[in-house]
Amino acid sequence: MTFNRREFNRLLLTAAASAGATGLTVPALAAPDAKTILGQSDAIRNPQTSFVVDVHLLNYENGKLDGQTKVTTHSRKQGGQFQTLVYITAPSIDRGKILLRNGNILWLYDPKSRASVRISPRQRLLGNASNGDVVSSNLVGDYNPVLEGTETIADGDRQNRNCYRLKLSSASSSTPYSAVTFWVDAATSRPIKGKYYTKSGSLIKVAWYRSWKSQMGEVRPTEVVIADAFDPKKVTLMRMNAFRPRNLPQSWFRKEWLPRFELQGSS
Repeated sequence: MTFNRREFNRLLLTAAASAGATGLTVPALAAPDAKTILGQSDAIRNPQTSFVVDVHLLNYENGKLDGQTKVTTHSRKQGGQFQTLVYITAPSIDRGKILLRNGNILWLYDPKSRASVRISPRQRLLGNASNGDVVSSNLVGDYNPVLEGTETIADGDRQNRNCYRLKLSSASSSTPYSAVTFWVDAATSRPIKGKYYTKSGSLIKVAWYRSWKSQMGEVRPTEVVIADAFDPKKVTLMRMNAFRPRNLPQSWFRKEWLPRFELQGSS
Protein backbone atom coordinates (compact mmCIF):
# COMPACT_ATOMS: atom_id res chain seq x y z
CA MET A 1 0.00 0.00 0.00
CA THR A 2 1.43 3.38 -1.02
CA PHE A 3 1.11 6.12 1.57
CA ASN A 4 0.61 9.08 -0.79
CA ARG A 5 -0.64 12.63 -0.24
CA ARG A 6 -4.25 11.62 -0.87
CA GLU A 7 -3.98 8.92 1.79
CA PHE A 8 -2.25 11.38 4.13
CA ASN A 9 -5.04 13.94 3.71
CA ARG A 10 -7.70 11.27 4.23
CA LEU A 11 -6.14 10.35 7.58
CA LEU A 12 -6.07 13.97 8.66
CA LEU A 13 -9.78 14.23 7.86
CA THR A 14 -10.39 11.11 9.88
CA ALA A 15 -8.49 12.62 12.79
CA ALA A 16 -10.51 15.85 12.63
CA ALA A 17 -13.82 14.02 12.39
CA SER A 18 -13.10 11.61 15.20
CA ALA A 19 -11.76 14.34 17.48
CA GLY A 20 -15.20 15.89 17.62
CA ALA A 21 -17.15 12.66 17.81
CA THR A 22 -19.70 12.34 20.61
CA GLY A 23 -22.31 9.83 21.62
CA LEU A 24 -20.68 7.94 24.49
CA THR A 25 -23.23 5.68 26.16
CA VAL A 26 -23.19 3.70 29.38
CA PRO A 27 -22.29 0.05 28.69
CA ALA A 28 -25.03 -2.55 28.92
CA LEU A 29 -25.08 -4.75 32.01
CA ALA A 30 -24.05 -7.72 29.85
CA ALA A 31 -20.87 -5.99 28.67
CA PRO A 32 -17.63 -7.74 29.73
CA ASP A 33 -15.38 -6.06 32.25
CA ALA A 34 -12.63 -3.70 31.13
CA LYS A 35 -9.76 -6.11 31.77
CA THR A 36 -11.44 -8.83 29.70
CA ILE A 37 -12.06 -6.43 26.82
CA LEU A 38 -8.46 -5.22 26.84
CA GLY A 39 -7.08 -8.76 27.16
CA GLN A 40 -9.07 -9.95 24.15
CA SER A 41 -7.79 -6.98 22.16
CA ASP A 42 -4.21 -7.72 23.24
CA ALA A 43 -4.56 -11.28 21.91
CA ILE A 44 -5.45 -9.85 18.50
CA ARG A 45 -2.70 -7.19 18.47
CA ASN A 46 0.01 -9.73 19.29
CA PRO A 47 0.24 -13.53 19.27
CA GLN A 48 0.14 -14.76 22.85
CA THR A 49 3.19 -16.95 22.36
CA SER A 50 6.81 -16.38 21.38
CA PHE A 51 7.13 -14.90 17.89
CA VAL A 52 9.19 -12.80 15.49
CA VAL A 53 7.88 -10.02 13.23
CA ASP A 54 9.47 -7.55 10.80
CA VAL A 55 8.51 -3.92 11.38
CA HIS A 56 8.96 -1.03 8.95
CA LEU A 57 8.50 2.51 10.30
CA LEU A 58 7.92 5.28 7.77
CA ASN A 59 7.89 8.91 8.86
CA TYR A 60 5.89 11.40 6.75
CA GLU A 61 5.66 15.18 6.86
CA ASN A 62 3.22 17.00 4.58
CA GLY A 63 2.63 13.69 2.84
CA LYS A 64 6.28 13.21 1.92
CA LEU A 65 8.53 10.46 3.24
CA ASP A 66 10.94 12.03 5.73
CA GLY A 67 12.75 9.00 7.17
CA GLN A 68 12.41 5.29 7.76
CA THR A 69 13.65 2.54 10.04
CA LYS A 70 13.43 -1.24 9.74
CA VAL A 71 13.60 -3.58 12.70
CA THR A 72 13.04 -7.23 13.49
CA THR A 73 11.22 -7.76 16.76
CA HIS A 74 11.72 -10.96 18.79
CA SER A 75 9.15 -11.45 21.56
CA ARG A 76 9.14 -14.14 24.20
CA LYS A 77 6.06 -14.63 26.36
CA GLN A 78 7.00 -14.60 30.03
CA GLY A 79 4.00 -14.88 32.32
CA GLY A 80 1.43 -12.33 31.20
CA GLN A 81 3.94 -10.01 29.51
CA PHE A 82 6.63 -10.13 26.84
CA GLN A 83 10.38 -9.97 26.93
CA THR A 84 11.29 -8.22 23.69
CA LEU A 85 14.45 -7.79 21.66
CA VAL A 86 14.31 -5.33 18.75
CA TYR A 87 17.18 -5.62 16.25
CA ILE A 88 17.58 -2.58 13.97
CA THR A 89 18.36 -3.59 10.37
CA ALA A 90 18.14 -0.19 8.61
CA PRO A 91 19.31 2.48 8.09
CA SER A 92 22.89 1.27 7.86
CA ILE A 93 24.11 3.84 10.41
CA ASP A 94 21.91 2.19 13.06
CA ARG A 95 22.18 -1.42 11.92
CA GLY A 96 23.01 -3.74 14.79
CA LYS A 97 21.59 -1.53 17.54
CA ILE A 98 19.26 -3.42 19.84
CA LEU A 99 16.39 -2.42 22.08
CA LEU A 100 15.77 -4.87 24.92
CA ARG A 101 12.78 -4.97 27.21
CA ASN A 102 13.18 -7.26 30.19
CA GLY A 103 10.45 -6.76 32.76
CA ASN A 104 9.93 -3.03 33.20
CA ILE A 105 13.45 -2.10 32.09
CA LEU A 106 14.42 -0.99 28.57
CA TRP A 107 18.03 -1.08 27.33
CA LEU A 108 19.69 0.21 24.15
CA TYR A 109 22.77 -1.69 22.96
CA ASP A 110 25.18 -0.01 20.52
CA PRO A 111 27.57 -2.42 18.72
CA LYS A 112 30.09 0.38 18.12
CA SER A 113 30.69 0.98 21.80
CA ARG A 114 29.53 -2.50 22.84
CA ALA A 115 27.71 -0.80 25.70
CA SER A 116 24.13 -1.11 26.95
CA VAL A 117 22.42 2.03 28.24
CA ARG A 118 19.14 2.13 30.12
CA ILE A 119 16.59 4.28 28.29
CA SER A 120 13.01 5.42 28.62
CA PRO A 121 10.16 3.67 26.75
CA ARG A 122 8.81 7.15 26.02
CA GLN A 123 11.83 8.26 24.00
CA ARG A 124 11.13 8.28 20.28
CA LEU A 125 12.70 5.82 17.88
CA LEU A 126 11.41 7.59 14.77
CA GLY A 127 8.84 10.31 14.18
CA ASN A 128 5.81 9.67 16.37
CA ALA A 129 6.78 6.09 17.26
CA SER A 130 8.33 5.63 20.69
CA ASN A 131 10.60 2.85 21.85
CA GLY A 132 7.59 1.47 23.70
CA ASP A 133 5.62 1.21 20.46
CA VAL A 134 8.00 -1.26 18.80
CA VAL A 135 8.45 -3.61 21.76
CA SER A 136 5.67 -6.18 22.07
CA SER A 137 3.46 -5.73 25.09
CA ASN A 138 0.11 -6.59 26.55
CA LEU A 139 -1.64 -3.37 27.49
CA VAL A 140 -3.53 -5.22 30.20
CA GLY A 141 -0.21 -5.80 31.96
CA ASP A 142 0.99 -2.20 31.72
CA TYR A 143 -2.22 -0.27 32.36
CA ASN A 144 -5.24 -0.35 34.67
CA PRO A 145 -8.33 -0.24 32.43
CA VAL A 146 -11.76 1.24 33.18
CA LEU A 147 -14.75 0.82 30.85
CA GLU A 148 -16.21 4.28 30.21
CA GLY A 149 -18.98 3.19 27.84
CA THR A 150 -19.66 2.44 24.20
CA GLU A 151 -19.15 4.82 21.31
CA THR A 152 -19.39 4.77 17.51
CA ILE A 153 -16.17 6.09 15.96
CA ALA A 154 -14.48 6.11 12.54
CA ASP A 155 -11.67 3.60 12.12
CA GLY A 156 -8.49 4.00 10.05
CA ASP A 157 -10.49 3.40 6.86
CA ARG A 158 -13.23 5.88 7.87
CA GLN A 159 -15.70 3.09 8.55
CA ASN A 160 -17.94 3.54 11.59
CA ARG A 161 -17.40 0.97 14.36
CA ASN A 162 -19.37 0.44 17.54
CA CYS A 163 -16.67 0.29 20.20
CA TYR A 164 -16.02 -0.07 23.88
CA ARG A 165 -14.16 2.99 25.12
CA LEU A 166 -11.55 2.25 27.77
CA LYS A 167 -9.58 4.61 29.94
CA LEU A 168 -6.13 3.17 30.67
CA SER A 169 -4.06 4.49 33.56
CA SER A 170 -0.36 3.66 33.76
CA ALA A 171 0.43 0.87 36.22
CA SER A 172 4.10 1.92 36.51
CA SER A 173 6.51 4.70 35.55
CA SER A 174 8.03 2.46 32.84
CA THR A 175 5.02 2.50 30.52
CA PRO A 176 5.39 4.46 27.27
CA TYR A 177 2.44 6.75 28.11
CA SER A 178 0.85 7.96 31.33
CA ALA A 179 -2.71 7.42 30.13
CA VAL A 180 -4.49 6.08 27.05
CA THR A 181 -8.03 6.29 25.74
CA PHE A 182 -8.51 3.06 23.81
CA TRP A 183 -11.33 1.92 21.56
CA VAL A 184 -12.05 -1.79 20.98
CA ASP A 185 -14.59 -3.07 18.45
CA ALA A 186 -17.50 -4.40 20.52
CA ALA A 187 -18.33 -7.12 17.96
CA THR A 188 -14.84 -8.44 17.11
CA SER A 189 -12.57 -7.32 20.01
CA ARG A 190 -10.24 -5.73 17.45
CA PRO A 191 -8.23 -2.69 18.56
CA ILE A 192 -9.45 0.31 16.57
CA LYS A 193 -7.92 3.51 17.92
CA GLY A 194 -5.86 4.94 20.75
CA LYS A 195 -5.22 8.42 22.13
CA TYR A 196 -2.02 8.72 24.15
CA TYR A 197 -1.36 11.26 26.92
CA THR A 198 1.60 12.65 28.84
CA LYS A 199 1.83 12.83 32.64
CA SER A 200 0.49 16.40 32.48
CA GLY A 201 -2.59 15.21 30.61
CA SER A 202 -1.59 16.58 27.20
CA LEU A 203 -2.55 14.53 24.15
CA ILE A 204 0.69 13.49 22.44
CA LYS A 205 -0.53 11.29 19.58
CA VAL A 206 -3.45 9.41 18.04
CA ALA A 207 -3.12 5.93 16.51
CA TRP A 208 -5.37 3.83 14.27
CA TYR A 209 -5.05 0.08 13.70
CA ARG A 210 -5.80 -1.17 10.19
CA SER A 211 -4.80 -3.42 7.25
CA TRP A 212 -6.18 -6.61 8.78
CA LYS A 213 -4.53 -9.84 7.65
CA SER A 214 -4.35 -13.44 8.82
CA GLN A 215 -1.11 -13.87 10.76
CA MET A 216 -0.28 -16.79 13.07
CA GLY A 217 -3.84 -18.08 13.32
CA GLU A 218 -5.58 -14.73 13.87
CA VAL A 219 -6.66 -11.75 11.76
CA ARG A 220 -4.41 -9.01 13.09
CA PRO A 221 -3.70 -5.35 12.29
CA THR A 222 -0.56 -5.11 10.15
CA GLU A 223 -0.45 -1.31 10.07
CA VAL A 224 -0.61 1.33 12.78
CA VAL A 225 -1.03 4.94 11.65
CA ILE A 226 0.32 7.38 14.25
CA ALA A 227 -0.57 11.09 14.01
CA ASP A 228 1.27 13.78 15.97
CA ALA A 229 -1.22 15.59 18.21
CA PHE A 230 0.92 18.75 18.21
CA ASP A 231 1.63 18.87 14.48
CA PRO A 232 -1.05 17.20 12.30
CA LYS A 233 1.27 17.41 9.27
CA LYS A 234 3.42 14.64 10.79
CA VAL A 235 2.32 11.02 10.47
CA THR A 236 4.23 7.79 11.13
CA LEU A 237 3.16 4.53 9.51
CA MET A 238 4.23 1.36 11.29
CA ARG A 239 3.94 -1.78 9.15
CA MET A 240 4.21 -5.30 10.57
CA ASN A 241 5.03 -8.14 8.21
CA ALA A 242 5.63 -11.89 8.42
CA PHE A 243 4.61 -12.83 11.95
CA ARG A 244 6.16 -16.24 12.62
CA PRO A 245 6.36 -18.48 15.68
CA ARG A 246 9.84 -18.93 17.08
CA ASN A 247 11.29 -20.73 20.07
CA LEU A 248 13.38 -17.98 21.65
CA PRO A 249 15.81 -18.88 24.45
CA GLN A 250 15.52 -16.89 27.65
CA SER A 251 19.27 -16.20 27.55
CA TRP A 252 18.74 -13.77 24.66
CA PHE A 253 16.83 -11.38 26.90
CA ARG A 254 19.67 -10.37 29.21
CA LYS A 255 21.70 -7.25 28.49
CA GLU A 256 24.94 -9.19 29.08
CA TRP A 257 24.09 -11.39 26.10
CA LEU A 258 23.42 -8.57 23.61
CA PRO A 259 26.97 -8.44 22.15
CA ARG A 260 26.62 -12.10 21.18
CA PHE A 261 23.28 -11.47 19.52
CA GLU A 262 24.89 -8.73 17.41
CA LEU A 263 27.32 -11.33 16.06
CA GLN A 264 24.51 -13.69 15.13
CA GLY A 265 22.34 -11.05 13.48
CA SER A 266 18.56 -11.20 13.62
CA SER A 267 18.08 -14.78 12.44
